[in-house]
Amino acid sequence: MAKTNEKDQVLITKAGLEKLKDELEDFKGERRKEVAARLKEAISYGDLSENSEYEEAKNEQAFIEGRIIELEKMIDNAKIISDSVKSTDATVQIGTTVTVQNITDKDDPETYTIVGSTEADPTENKISNESPIGSALLGKAKGESIKVKVPAGMMEFKVLKVK
Repeated sequence: MAKTNEKDQVLITKAGLEKLKDELEDFKGERRKEVAARLKEAISYGDLSENSEYEEAKNEQAFIEGRIIELEKMIDNAKIISDSVKSTDATVQIGTTVTVQNITDKDDPETYTIVGSTEADPTENKISNESPIGSALLGKAKGESIKVKVPAGMMEFKVLKVK
């Protein structure tokens, strides 16, 4: 196997990697079987040139196979990041949880976990290390402030807690 190129690395937590493996297993097993059954049924309708069920099933099959390839590549290139900071280094890193105060809008403090882009989920307060706020927070410590250009304009945040 070729050596993983650093730019191809997928930074992910152990739990995130397990989710990817579960999704891959589902696509390789159940989802492939479902689409194969749909294709078989659509073929039984005859004339494939005007068979919308067949076209739809073929499109879904292409999506599933593409997603399987994508998941396998992510899993092969996965680099596990720690869920907690090792050492006494209290700076924001991938895998750390940080509480910030939006100084610009004077909002309530918000807590985020900095994760790799494959695990980012704003609904769970998991922000990507590649996002404007996530990348600006990397390396910062409690008490430091950052200015970030976001779609809404320039915003300033203060780091309240790093764990």
